[in-house]
Amino acid sequence: MTDFAANRTMMVDTQVRPSDVTKFPIIDAMLTVRREAYVPSARREVAYVDANIALQPGRVILEPRTLAKMLDAMEVEQSDVVLNIGAGLGYTAAVLSRMAEAVIAVEQDETLAKDAEAALIEQGADNVVVIEAPLAEGAAKHGPYDAIFIEGAVEMVPAALTDQLKDGGRIAAVFAKGALGECRIGYKIDGNVSWRLAFNAGAPVLPGFEAEKAFSL
Repeated sequence: MTDFAANRTMMVDTQVRPSDVTKFPIIDAMLTVRREAYVPSARREVAYVDANIALQPGRVILEPRTLAKMLDAMEVEQSDVVLNIGAGLGYTAAVLSRMAEAVIAVEQDETLAKDAEAALIEQGADNVVVIEAPLAEGAAKHGPYDAIFIEGAVEMVPAALTDQLKDGGRIAAVFAKGALGECRIGYKIDGNVSWRLAFNAGAPVLPGFEAEKAFSL
């Protein structure tokens, strides 16, 4: 029988801490949240692998290293209301729920959204609300947000989403660049978002976040 608790400790000790992520709230959350509860049942044995885990075509659970480093760079605070875009089965929302005041988790796939809600309730993440809606639209009625975490890669970030970020807020996303990508943190100042490179990472581009293709004859 798989010892998931031991695997969870090993994940933190071999993937998170060596990536220079040492903030207690992140370490504590990733040691506490049962990652195996938020992956497809057929993949629970590899829940703590150091790689993205496929959910469905083009959708993944981010590898632990990438998630931890994004959370570290975004500097989530206990008083934050966080918008989680592309919630999948709810793992990142569960981690964020232990670090922030409240989490609004948006998932556009009906099955994923229902399964995420069920898992979060079962695991006691009672400060998370799951919204079934197009990812690129966010959840404006619950905003504005202190922080926005985009769980997947983007080629562009719609203004409809950055409009939901408070002035002084932060937004984290992996920008696709060829085979690889780079995580950037955006800071909203006087209504404008300024992006800064944080580290290299890779993930599939989320639906609704593709760059518009230039038309040519």
